[in-house]
Amino acid sequence: MYRVAREIEFCYGHRLINYDGKCRHLHGHNGKAVILLEGEALDRRGMLVDFGDIKQHVQRWIDENLDHNMLLCRDDPILPVLQDLGERVFVMDANPTAENIAALIYRQARDAGLPVVRVTLWETPKCHAIFGD
Repeated sequence: MYRVAREIEFCYGHRLINYDGKCRHLHGHNGKAVILLEGEALDRRGMLVDFGDIKQHVQRWIDENLDHNMLLCRDDPILPVLQDLGERVFVMDANPTAENIAALIYRQARDAGLPVVRVTLWETPKCHAIFGD
């Protein structure tokens, strides 16, 4: 079994609705996504996946949609205010928890045709969530 991974760092803001802790307030993170790909065979170049393909399909999407952006649930009452002010907002169907952001990136990689098996989202240097496997 072959495995390759790429780390993608990005900054984002969010808040959690229906939550009683500090994360109910708008705040930001310097996050890192680790995208793990797996397969049994290499291509004619001797690669599972070219790291440039991961960059093109996943990092570009993160850069355009999540990096330096506010990630909010579509039910968040502050969403219309930020949109009316012209702020960058990425709207999610669910609370923008580390778990849901990891799943979002996983699905993006999968939909790009990459053999993704796991996405780990580091929200802080000590806290991370994993989707996959």
